Amino acid sequence: MTRIIPIMEARKQLTSLPETLNRDEELDVAEITRRGKPVLAVLPWALYEAISETLEVMGDQQLMTQLRQSIKEMEAGEGIPWEEARRELGI
Repeated sequence: MTRIIPIMEARKQLTSLPETLNRDEELDVAEITRRGKPVLAVLPWALYEAISETLEVMGDQQLMTQLRQSIKEMEAGEGIPWEEARRELGI
């Protein structure tokens, strides 16, 4: 869920926005507006990192090819049990 905050109000709340975003489990982004139009997004660092990593993977042709192949294998029931994979990986 997004909370819309006018930029003048955001200036007053800037130091408390991290707590506001972390306190409300449904609130994940603060949309900062100027004259009613969005100009900034403020989001928790963990969400930013997750989005950034996702975009990085999606931008890597080889990783996306591997991901699509893995999904097809899972859907076809060709996966291996987690315990077996752990043994093979040595973890």
